[in-house]
Amino acid sequence: MFLLEEPSEQDIIDAHNRIKSYIHHTPILTSSSLNSEFNCNLFFKCENFQKGGAFKIRGAANALFSLNEDEVVNGVATHSSGNHAVALALSAKIRNVPAYIVMPENVSRAKLSAVKCYGGNIFFCKPGLIHREEALNNILERTKAVFIHSYDNYSVIAGQATCAKEIYEELNSKAKLDFIIVPIGGGGLLSGTCLSTKYFSPSTKVIGAEPKEADDAFRSIRDNVIYPSINPKTVCDGLLTQLSEKTFSIIKKNVYKILTAKEETIIYSMKLILERMKILVEPSSAITLAVVLENKEEFQNMNIGLILTGGNVDLEKLPWYG
Repeated sequence: MFLLEEPSEQDIIDAHNRIKSYIHHTPILTSSSLNSEFNCNLFFKCENFQKGGAFKIRGAANALFSLNEDEVVNGVATHSSGNHAVALALSAKIRNVPAYIVMPENVSRAKLSAVKCYGGNIFFCKPGLIHREEALNNILERTKAVFIHSYDNYSVIAGQATCAKEIYEELNSKAKLDFIIVPIGGGGLLSGTCLSTKYFSPSTKVIGAEPKEADDAFRSIRDNVIYPSINPKTVCDGLLTQLSEKTFSIIKKNVYKILTAKEETIIYSMKLILERMKILVEPSSAITLAVVLENKEEFQNMNIGLILTGGNVDLEKLPWYG
């Protein structure tokens, strides 16, 4: 069954042991030219190399494999415009259960293709949360599948926490991190990173990175109320969702701050990562470097971890051509 309370240190350790054989232990890369340009030490955790092309497999796999055989007999279901859909379809394929995925009609072609590749049963709906939830409820009623939310689920959050756990296990003996920077949409990864940092590297400060044009999390933490994400206008298609009660509660207690970045800086940072490091990441990943770029003075001479969350990019729609 799913976790019913905020994940403990042992819950995160158990999650890591549960999913190790289903995920990649992704590398941490550095760039001497970027370090020199930014005057700090940048450590990039490359979840763009993860199975399914993004960190989301960690949470989806932990949630799915936390369920017993009776609980998954009718399969699993979710609504998602991107990487969680891919991750749940892949996790379901590994466990050999059906996955029912509601996706908006304007979904990224790359992510749609990946869900199809992993055998997900796709149901399209109009864009917007109300349409997603309506379509999902119809599927849940018809199939009796288990709903696995992309972030409003403590077992998913525990799975996402394993990413930062790996970072601290690899780096802290040689380059203890002053900061770790994480993109924030619904807050599952940031919540998990906050918890792993509290348990495994309490001196590290956690920073959320968010588009200035979709800054509902920044405002939510500032004003201590959850603001909805209404018509966000950002190239970061993976960061369009709003916080949930679970993620908001964890983040507001543990995050150091949330920094926002301009669209042009995000696009420039994506291009910079491609040019200097020869790896392709989504704009939603590049935002971590973008907030460093816009706040250089704060990060001078620091050791900084940056989670590159995914690499499922539609090559026909690269943002610097749009």
